[in-house]
Amino acid sequence: MIQSVKAGFSSFRKRPSFAGFVLFVTAILLNAAVQGPAGFFSAKSFNTLVNSNLPFLLVVMAQSVLLLSGTMDISIGIQLALVNVVTIMTMQEWGIAFIAACGLGIGAALAASLVCWLFVSVFRLPALLASYALTYAITGVNVLIMNVPQGKVAKVYYTAYDSLLLGVIPASVLALVLVLLIWAYMRRSRFGTNIYAVGANPRNAFAAGINPVKVQLQAFMLKGLFTGIAGICLTLLTASGNPVQAEAYGLRSLSACIIGGLNFGGWGSMACGVFGGGFLILIQNLIYFFFSLLYKLIPGFSVTTYWHNFLSDIIIFLGLLMTMVTAKGQREALRINLQNSVMFKRRAAHGK
Repeated sequence: MIQSVKAGFSSFRKRPSFAGFVLFVTAILLNAAVQGPAGFFSAKSFNTLVNSNLPFLLVVMAQSVLLLSGTMDISIGIQLALVNVVTIMTMQEWGIAFIAACGLGIGAALAASLVCWLFVSVFRLPALLASYALTYAITGVNVLIMNVPQGKVAKVYYTAYDSLLLGVIPASVLALVLVLLIWAYMRRSRFGTNIYAVGANPRNAFAAGINPVKVQLQAFMLKGLFTGIAGICLTLLTASGNPVQAEAYGLRSLSACIIGGLNFGGWGSMACGVFGGGFLILIQNLIYFFFSLLYKLIPGFSVTTYWHNFLSDIIIFLGLLMTMVTAKGQREALRINLQNSVMFKRRAAHGK
């Protein structure tokens, strides 16, 4: 039993998601220490934490799909606002039902993803440059659709999003489960194999009969679907429309993926993005409660939000260093194992 546990842990240490998992668990323990186990693990606290951060976590998962295919999209944040304004304004101006408006919002995210794919995969513009320019284009479209924050969502919908299933489980988790199920299905399909091949080396993938442009189209469409679901969650969270919200999610989602151990070139997994996103969310939560605790313990204590951000960024930077060192060791171990495997096969072939 002990040997199997050791073997399992040794195997897990070699996975790209190991560093992100360690950081994620560490962040959980630190939050529990600062807030107290009863406060942090309470159903109310967990529900608030999940509801307010689920859109960002879903965006990280969407960005993970693109990184695995060897590209990225930093306009993904403002695409959440696009989903939000399309959903709100189609209800407000056309009088259609909320569910139908959500479908149009998701369709808008798919359309934005298609445009980004055209620039990046078909016209072969640098992904960073193309998606950066697209951020401003989508912002302009958002403002044209909704020039000022406005609109509302029926109470029955946003209260359902904020509710608890069985008094314990946040109802919003259903969106996360849906995205995970979609990814699990896609990961086990031919697309799941092709995306790693294209991400690792598009030319070799093409030589093996895989169309990199088609695979990246599928990746962008899957990203658009996940972004659309995230945008609906954001709409339910805010219960209104705002054309310029969530823009920072683009760069933050990249940071979360890298901290979780995911990188360009087909290295990593969806778990890397989930752990990295969870780590960023929990660190922000930790800093807030840490300074709140200082305010209570030290009479007259007061600092600006600059120090909140500074301490948060220091912790994230240390986490990034840990991930980089771990990933380098994992890649080196993988290279040595491959070399040993090749040498063993050659010796076996020569009867040595």
